[in-house]
Amino acid sequence: MRVLVDIVHPADVLFFRHPLQRLMSEGAEVLIASREKDVACDLLYEFGLPHRVASRAGKGTFGLARELVLRDAAIFRMARRFRPDAMVGFGGVAIAHVGKLTGIPSVSFYAADTANLQTRLTWPFITKLYVPEPYAGPVPEGRTTRFPGVKELSYFHPENFVVDPDVARRNGWDETRGNVFIRTVGWGANHDLGKSGWSDADLAALVEHLSKRAKVHISSERALPPQLDQHLYRGDRSALHHVMAQCRLYVGESATMAHEAAFLGVPAIYDGADHPGTTRELAAHGMLVALRQPGIAPLLETVEDMLGEQRRTPVMQARDAYLAERPNLAGYIADAIRQAAL
Repeated sequence: MRVLVDIVHPADVLFFRHPLQRLMSEGAEVLIASREKDVACDLLYEFGLPHRVASRAGKGTFGLARELVLRDAAIFRMARRFRPDAMVGFGGVAIAHVGKLTGIPSVSFYAADTANLQTRLTWPFITKLYVPEPYAGPVPEGRTTRFPGVKELSYFHPENFVVDPDVARRNGWDETRGNVFIRTVGWGANHDLGKSGWSDADLAALVEHLSKRAKVHISSERALPPQLDQHLYRGDRSALHHVMAQCRLYVGESATMAHEAAFLGVPAIYDGADHPGTTRELAAHGMLVALRQPGIAPLLETVEDMLGEQRRTPVMQARDAYLAERPNLAGYIADAIRQAAL
């Protein structure tokens, strides 16, 4: 079995890591078409997953459009040479286009039901689509299957991820005091066009407030103001979640990382423009708090409430209850890829 995998975001690396390792252990040949986006290539390297860069993340509407053309062409060439039995991706814009041209089955997993531009570019051409049960957006009839749970269960299911305190210590966790984790995004993805988040002043105010109580770790897609650079996470990319797991609180503009924090049992605040069905589901289950950009003052009030020592226990209980009813998705994804490659 030969599989071409379209990786365009760091979260895609985490999503496919365990399913691909299962398939490769069975003898499958895998070609990963990567993208220079944030730390995606770093993660592939640290996890020992060989890849070929197909494109570099574009900026703005024109840059993203240009990248799409270049990425389609690069993956078309890869597919012609590699001759995969199936192509798979998270989102899967390029593989949908290439699959339509070549007749190679294309399989997309996706979760962001607010990414209207991406889905309009993908759904008409994709062979098979998998979305989580709470996905609220339109899907192609007859070609869509809903999977149980949310995408983070492919990597943060307890069978797949075990927190290592030693790794956390080596990569910045200070066990002598509380730690908190902040994530700010760059607003450069296709689903972010026309949206914005924290200003530099708001981010600085948040860090100042939290640094009085704990060590602050910042993961950022954008350049930080000089005074915040000292807080930037500088550990191994593959160790970031071991550090996050030791934190008292996650606060961020990234819904994906809020979900990840929740599955690590960390109290999480998501403060973002989009609230997909998966985020609403986890919030309804008590696994995170989802805000709709109320401003810095209400955000700081929520931070104070969530820093209470009693917060971690109910989050852990909510997580365990959620996991008890949903499977390890790594096996499900591997089975879906096998089926597509038949």
